[in-house]
Amino acid sequence: MRGQAHTLEATVAGLLMLSSLIFALQMTAVTPLSASTSSQHIENQQQAAGEGALSAAASQGVLKPAILYWNTTIEQYHCKQTPCQRTDPYYTSTAPNGFGDILTQAFNANGIAYNVQFRYQTREGGTATDTYIYSGVATDNAVTATRTVILRDDDTLYDAEGRPTDTQIGDSMVNHTIKDTGGNIYNTVRIEVIAWRI
Repeated sequence: MRGQAHTLEATVAGLLMLSSLIFALQMTAVTPLSASTSSQHIENQQQAAGEGALSAAASQGVLKPAILYWNTTIEQYHCKQTPCQRTDPYYTSTAPNGFGDILTQAFNANGIAYNVQFRYQTREGGTATDTYIYSGVATDNAVTATRTVILRDDDTLYDAEGRPTDTQIGDSMVNHTIKDTGGNIYNTVRIEVIAWRI
């Protein structure tokens, strides 16, 4: 009799444990944004896409011109808005230059939103940031790819069509937000591409 009671007690305890486990699993929702190896894989892909876009832009010679894509008349980047807003729900518009084209190819087909920032030194020794392309507020799962570009006093500014002008960034009449730091080079700019899945 005592053995049967122990067996019954063990069976009930096992059923309670199994019921608790099933209930707990039903209460936990697994969504595409849940932390998992698949979401980590997606973040790794986004990171690689950002690094690839920056590398391609540098090798095609359109990365530095993106920084020098400056309208001296209205003292802002050549965009319809500043920063270059991605204006439609499918994110088909971006900075209208070679760098923007590369970013569009890298991200738009995959449903990835992105922001681009230029981080640089100030004359006072601190850092400042220009938002160059803005798609919205990045999610917690956003990844960042970076590349550093060195600007020199004699680097030429580019017009709205992406053609070099006769004006250099170091000219006294140019009022670019990125200023000369007074050293051997004009400034050092870190280009940051922040990407996340929509």
